[in-house]
Amino acid sequence: MYSFDYERPSGVNDAASTLGEDDKLLAGGQTLIPTLKLRLAQVGKLVDLAGIDELKGISSNGSELSIGAMTTHVAVADSAEVKSSIPALSSLAAHIGDAQVRNRGTIGGSVSNNDPAADYPSALVALGATVHTSKRSISAEDFFVDLFETALEEDEIVTKISFPIPEQAAYAKFPNPASRYALVGVFVAKSAGGVKVAVTGAGPCVFRQSDMEAALDADFSAGAVSGIATDASGLNTDIHASAEYRSNLISVMASRAVAAA
Repeated sequence: MYSFDYERPSGVNDAASTLGEDDKLLAGGQTLIPTLKLRLAQVGKLVDLAGIDELKGISSNGSELSIGAMTTHVAVADSAEVKSSIPALSSLAAHIGDAQVRNRGTIGGSVSNNDPAADYPSALVALGATVHTSKRSISAEDFFVDLFETALEEDEIVTKISFPIPEQAAYAKFPNPASRYALVGVFVAKSAGGVKVAVTGAGPCVFRQSDMEAALDADFSAGAVSGIATDASGLNTDIHASAEYRSNLISVMASRAVAAA
């Protein structure tokens, strides 16, 4: 049996003020609850963010799309505003995990966990998103630090994420057939400032593929990236795929993303 207190705060500041050294925030619970069940983590207090309305919702002002941290994946996938502003983001959310995960998991929980095979980090980096917290605003490239590590402080809560609306964008991933996590996922976004290519699933943390970005700045076509190799030395190797296999998949998924964009 578990032995911890459960608390539902009334607001973001209330939630942040209740956190102690052994306390954990509960968003969608799609990672935290299995971790607790496997006894891989223990908590003194579980603080549920589900009742904080200010952390939910989607809005757009024509140049920027904002999504509250407690907005579920299915809400992002089904949102008319997301579909009209950044359809690639809607498509990405629609293919996260299974129906249970999409209905319970949240965008804020996903990016805060920073699983190396998660889909959202690639979208945030490629689109040049900003992560807003209870304390500050952090650019996506500064937010994702390393394997399961972000720039968040212990008493800091993600409140929303804002995405500049690109000219063109698309996401392509090669999913694990069981978990549907990305063995490799590539998000490509073209804006007035140029092209960004962000890769997830291949390494310990999301990263940009600068050689592909340069090629696409000169020629935004699938063929421009199909022959560009990614150094396999820093990529993941596990029972699902070798580093070399993932390296090849980056080129394949990048080509598919550009074609879709």
